Order: sequence, then structure tokens, then C-alpha cells
Amino acid sequence: MHSHVEAFLEALRNRAVSEHTLSSYESDLRDLESFLSLQKTDFDSIDHIFIRDFLGYLYERDLKKTSVARKLACLRTFFKFLVRDGRLKTNPADLVSSPRLSKTLPSYLPEDEAAAVVEMPQGGSLRDLRDRAILEVLYASGLRVRELVGLNDENIDMAQQLVRVFGKGRKQRVVPFGDFAARALTAYLAERVRLGLAQAEDNGQTPVFVSIRGHRLSARDVQRLVEKTRLRLPSGRRLTAHTLRHTFATHLLERGADLRAIQELLGHSSLATTQKYTHVSLEHLRAEYDKAHPKAK
Repeated sequence: MHSHVEAFLEALRNRAVSEHTLSSYESDLRDLESFLSLQKTDFDSIDHIFIRDFLGYLYERDLKKTSVARKLACLRTFFKFLVRDGRLKTNPADLVSSPRLSKTLPSYLPEDEAAAVVEMPQGGSLRDLRDRAILEVLYASGLRVRELVGLNDENIDMAQQLVRVFGKGRKQRVVPFGDFAARALTAYLAERVRLGLAQAEDNGQTPVFVSIRGHRLSARDVQRLVEKTRLRLPSGRRLTAHTLRHTFATHLLERGADLRAIQELLGHSSLATTQKYTHVSLEHLRAEYDKAHPKAK
């Protein structure tokens, strides 16, 4: 199985998938490999019944349905590659049904609370200015965390207030950001330069968001910042970096933005992925209707 996995991962690298996606696929396939060893089964003996047993094994480990569904999707893609590459004749995962997932609407912040969140970092230190800029950009542009920490100086056009992003599958898109984010970025970047932290990495790229030692921030660093911010919220509302992305999309929709424009801004390959925000917006409209219309209740 090892040679099949390596060939599959190399094919993914050639498609320029993100390191996060690559790591997830590799982890999922290692789980399958461990189960093969546990069951003392040869790779060539894998059929749809074995895959169902594997999913049952995952449930026994208390994995959530979403995690099991993701691992099954990985197996389908893996075996599809092996069939296309002439290593297998059929895809055994095609005969296995995906777990039925409950539909969950994305959580988001009301406008006043979103404004309060991005304004929480106060002060003139590099850390304060950077954290304010990060939160402003996340809310203003709807970037994924990995897109944000992957930004280099050349990706930001301050004059036009645009950021060029490489999203999933290395797909490029250009996203605007507003005056508030521009001001926060300008203040942070000036302090970064003053402290001599605008240094290029070995590849010649200068990361936008850096630590006090000048190293590029990781996705985990940003997640810790958002978690620290959440603890200061009076409402105790759930808040993650992705919540700010959901908030960005929901507020655009509530203020009349076109769904396809939001799809482009978010970097969704399918409009169906973006349409989940229409359900949130309809809930908002229903609440406003019930509150305002004299015959609503």
C-alpha cells in the first residue's frame, strides 16, 4: 500500500493542493493502513465490505460523522486515482454510502459585535497593531486563516485596497478590503518596518504578518489570537477565525450583495457551498419581519 499512497500524494503535489489538504489525505490513508495491519488483510483484498468495517472502526473510536465522511471522501479519491492509474480495476469505495450529516448553519456575529471584536486589540505595540490588522482583514475580506498567514508584501495593493490570495488548489483570486482594514494594515506595516522586521524569507518573499522575532505567523497563532479575543466577549458567543469569514459573507448578503459575487470573494468553486448563507440571511429577514410587521404575530 505504501507505494500506492506515495504515488497518490505525489499526484496531489503536482496539482498544487495546499499542505493542509495534503496532510489530511496522508493522515486518513495512514488510518486505513493501520486498520489493514490490525485486520491482517492484504491491500489487494480491500472491497466495499472491508471499507464499511473500517468506517465502523472509526465510529468505535468516537469519531464524528463529519470526520468519517471526510475520510470516506479521501478513500474515494484515492481509489479513483488508483483505477485511473491502472493500479486497480474498480473503486471499492464507490459502493459505500456516506454518513447522513445534519445540516448546520454557519454561525456569525451581528454587526455591532463584529465591530467590537475587531476593535479589541488596542495600543501601539507591534503585537497590538498586528492583531488589530489581522482581525480587521479577516472580517473585511473573508480570507481563510491559511490564506491570511500565507500573504506576502507583494500580495497587497494598499493604493487599490486589494489583496491577491492563493486559495484551495492554489486558485488565485483578488479580494478588496475597506478603509478600516487599510488603516489598521498601514499602522502595523509601518511599525513592522520601524522595528526592522520586514525581512524576506529564503524564497525571497516577505511575509505580511510576523511574530515579534520576525517569523511568519502560523495558522495556529491566528487561532490563538481569536480564542483570546473570544474570552473577552461579554456575550460568550462562539467565535473562531472561520466565524469571521461566515460573518463577512452573511453581512454582505444581508446588505444586498449578489450571491455569485460572494462566491467569488470567498473562493468557493461551487455556488451550492455559498448558498448556505442564504438560509442564515432568511432567518435574519424572518426575525426582522416578525419584529416589525404589525400582522406578523
